[in-house]
Amino acid sequence: MAETKILVVEDEDPVRELLTATLEGAGYEVAEAADAQTAQQLASDVQPDLILLDWMLPGMSGLEFTRWLKRDEGYRDMPIIMLTARGEENSKVQGLEAGVDDYVTKPFSTRELLARIKAVLRRAGADQGEVVELESGLAIDLGQHRVTANKQPVPVGPTEFRLLHFFMTHPERVYSRSQLLDQVWGRNVYIEERTVDVHIRRLRKALEPYGFENLVQTVRGVGYRFSHQL
Repeated sequence: MAETKILVVEDEDPVRELLTATLEGAGYEVAEAADAQTAQQLASDVQPDLILLDWMLPGMSGLEFTRWLKRDEGYRDMPIIMLTARGEENSKVQGLEAGVDDYVTKPFSTRELLARIKAVLRRAGADQGEVVELESGLAIDLGQHRVTANKQPVPVGPTEFRLLHFFMTHPERVYSRSQLLDQVWGRNVYIEERTVDVHIRRLRKALEPYGFENLVQTVRGVGYRFSHQL
């Protein structure tokens, strides 16, 4: 079985060396880049399974690099974990809206970092081959990582894909934001509950052109529910 490949994009040499040593010690194959321009080439050459990306980079920022990746169909589903300094926490929503899967705040423990990486990789590769389809025509295919509405492809990001899969397999029940964080993001992920609202908005926006946005219902004061009925 091939080793899982991780691309580390970090401009501070000591931090990059620590990350590489930690990841290689955990059995991952690691490629390194000190800036986004180098990372763009490595993403093509290496085809990593996950990108560990610093927010503050020379030239193109980590946020801009994320947006570049998500515009390219070949990288759209690639999991990304962003590294941020504690003072940048208010910018997390920008990263989530750009398509980042998770955050690790500097300074971080290597145990926490490895737990986050395992959780994101597990979510990205979970339940391959399952197809769930509603009578209304909305379908999700985990093997092909595709969402369709009456056979038309629906473009969704990786987090929205996991959120929709959870909703479609757990319909008509109300889930709080904390429950959705546990079920979709994983119990080892420590991010704010408003993260759920960001991805609910993105999911509804993706479903809206096909008339399915109202399947995701807000239950005021409690959380969200997914209905099979329009």
